[in-house]
Amino acid sequence: MMRDSMNCAMTAIVVMLGSLTMSACTSSSPTAPTSIDALQLTSSSSVPLSSGGALRVVKDLPAPQNSQNGSEQPLSPNDVLEVDVFQVDNLNRTVQVDASGQISLPLIGTMMAAGKTVRQLEKEIEAAYGAQYLQSPDVTIFVKESIGQRITVDGEVTKAGIYPVSSNASLIDAIALAGGFNTIGDAGKVFVYRNIGQNTLVTNYNVENIRAGKSPNPRIYGGDKVVVFPSKSKIALNNLKDALGVASTAVRIGVLAP
Repeated sequence: MMRDSMNCAMTAIVVMLGSLTMSACTSSSPTAPTSIDALQLTSSSSVPLSSGGALRVVKDLPAPQNSQNGSEQPLSPNDVLEVDVFQVDNLNRTVQVDASGQISLPLIGTMMAAGKTVRQLEKEIEAAYGAQYLQSPDVTIFVKESIGQRITVDGEVTKAGIYPVSSNASLIDAIALAGGFNTIGDAGKVFVYRNIGQNTLVTNYNVENIRAGKSPNPRIYGGDKVVVFPSKSKIALNNLKDALGVASTAVRIGVLAP
């Protein structure tokens, strides 16, 4: 009888120690993050960019500043402009806004163009020529090619590239323009980058939820970059920064028709 009691006591102790061990293992070895939310990409996450400003992760992307106030689309790097000085043909030029946002014109040299409207730039060029070279100059600028009316779709899609968009384009439209996801593209790892002031903001969308009506279909604006990550990837801030650099070089691909 005593031996049976001792055996029961030992069994109880073993069970209790086993429970404590299981509890300790559970508390000391948290599950590895498997989702984007688990990686804690929040609005406080940011990293500086070589071009100036910072890349910041946000929950929701604000509309571009020019769209908020309904003003004219500002000029962007890589826009191609035709500058015509009335009755002074030798000053006429076709110029491209460079990566730093500047253009170069005869006599007056470089001028900042990015971020300004066509009307603002016309007035500044007129003032520059009028200050030293011409009397009452009349300058007209025509935007021959505008990156501001195009979006970049890159990553795990069928046909990555740059696409023209309408004024009411959505994220679903952008994915469709690129032929949808390829075999490893993850509909839950779709990131949209948008330039706001000097900074680039980025947020994550789940296209499956959007198609199912569980999430709103966000508006896409000219200049946005959409990047789709592969299904088994883990997304960290440096991954987002690297992907932005790759997508930014896609302007060299050329414009693809829908």
